[in-house]
Amino acid sequence: MAIRRVKIFSLFERFWHWSQMLLIMTLMFTGFGLHGFHHLLDFQTAVTLHTLAAFALLLLWAFSIFWLFTTRNWRHFIPTVKGMWGVLRFYTLGIFKGEHHPYRKAYWRKHNPLQALTYLMLKIVLFPLIWVSGSIYFLYFAWRHVPLATQWLDWTAMVHTGAAFTMVVFVMIHVYMLTTGHSFREHIMPMISGFDEVDLTPEEEAYLLKDEPEVIR
Repeated sequence: MAIRRVKIFSLFERFWHWSQMLLIMTLMFTGFGLHGFHHLLDFQTAVTLHTLAAFALLLLWAFSIFWLFTTRNWRHFIPTVKGMWGVLRFYTLGIFKGEHHPYRKAYWRKHNPLQALTYLMLKIVLFPLIWVSGSIYFLYFAWRHVPLATQWLDWTAMVHTGAAFTMVVFVMIHVYMLTTGHSFREHIMPMISGFDEVDLTPEEEAYLLKDEPEVIR
């Protein structure tokens, strides 16, 4: 195995990541405003921005799902139990003892087992929960005459808010993880340049050097 710097994040992935971050932060900021945590925006402006950011994020997710399946990059998000315990032990104990991360990125597996599981749960559980509950809330005008509509609206709002706060917790943990192990710059640069250190087999290294020299350094 050889450790080389390889372009593992495409231009679209980086655009997707930073656009998603901006839209989620907008949703969090406006959502906190709607719940009265701050008064930096009036209610109508907060609603408008929240709605526009939500529709933009839905559009981005639609493109990202199409991209994941057409490029077969969905494979990076399939979790595996192999190495899971080692990663869990590192984050709960080893990281505080200065141990090295037990997982090394591979060309066809750029996420460690815990990352893959977390991102998969975001994509198939949390994001759809936020999207469905938000859409039901937004379309209340279409079902407001249903019996017990106001009670259902309250439950919908609770589910949407609960899922949103779960997203807030994920963002906080995600940002915290950027401060651990390597320097903040080393953590964030791959999502800017696209290049990161990857363990390559001799066959993978030979293939990249011959057929895709622009993605390997």
